[in-house]
Amino acid sequence: MLFLMNDVILNFDAAELTPPVTRDRFAALSLNYVGELGRELFAQEPLLHHKDAERAERLAALIVAKAPEVNAALFVAPGRGCRPDMVQVRYAQLTLEVMASLLHRQKAGALTNLEADRQVWRRLAA
Repeated sequence: MLFLMNDVILNFDAAELTPPVTRDRFAALSLNYVGELGRELFAQEPLLHHKDAERAERLAALIVAKAPEVNAALFVAPGRGCRPDMVQVRYAQLTLEVMASLLHRQKAGALTNLEADRQVWRRLAA
């Protein structure tokens, strides 16, 4: 499965990354709770998606498990060690065409934060 985490396309098998918790315990988790986990991770390391792909993939798998229609997440931390409540989070559902375009750019070494923002997040649009 392809998943855009900030400006990195992750490619993983969600079934392999599903946490080894009981079905009842996992069902009790909400997407908001998973978002809080993501906020905590990105508060500790704002470049998690670049520095620890395995953790980023596990977070993406949790997001997909709670919201299967979501295939993109943006976590923006103002700095390392900030409070988790300072980390902004957004989710998106990208079309196959957009995801393929982003993956092609990433494989060519041309997927940057600015490019991902232009095509998906549109934070820098004036």
